[in-house]
Amino acid sequence: MTTPQALQRLLTWLSPAFPVGAFAWSAGLETAIAERAVHDAATSRAWIDGNLHHGGLRTDAILLAHAHRAVGDPHTLGELADLCLALTPSSERHQETLAIGTAFLAAARAWPSPLLDNLPANCPYPIAVGASAAANDITVEDATIAFLSSAVQSQVSVAVRLVPLGQTAGLAVVAALEPHVTALAATAVAASLADIGSIAYATDIAQMRHETLGTRIFRS
Repeated sequence: MTTPQALQRLLTWLSPAFPVGAFAWSAGLETAIAERAVHDAATSRAWIDGNLHHGGLRTDAILLAHAHRAVGDPHTLGELADLCLALTPSSERHQETLAIGTAFLAAARAWPSPLLDNLPANCPYPIAVGASAAANDITVEDATIAFLSSAVQSQVSVAVRLVPLGQTAGLAVVAALEPHVTALAATAVAASLADIGSIAYATDIAQMRHETLGTRIFRS
């Protein structure tokens, strides 16, 4: 069980105010909006939901859970980090997960733990969050739900700014996706690495095409 103090840490780490720069990345959503594949609340919800069930968010959640369990094993953490990077579909996505992961670990060292020294120098974001949560006695279930909730909120924030959606419409998307986040978190915690797989091809292609957008606000 996550203690109240540890829960405070988790909420801080995955809040928009935590200095990891997540607001600067869209994971391909900017491309989808520019190309009108995403253009209203319904298509925003469908895009994010697809990434939850079939794309990178599902993969990240499974890797986070495995990193949580491997916090005391530097070799396994290194292998998980390598696998996470190998599964990124584009150069910008590769940069995104490393930049946010590095910033997360730098900021999270305000809560020092010797277990964080087990992480590789180049650490992807989900690996950093999973191991840091374990090092601070945060349960894998709580860490996974919080991670996915934060990711959904970040994606909705992109849609609110670029579609644009109103704040109320954006919150409705977040609310509608809550049960999907809960279900995915439960699946991810129980999943093996062999269960990793993605068929979110539109998201992958959008991430690749972002590099050639004429006007870009986000870094991915």
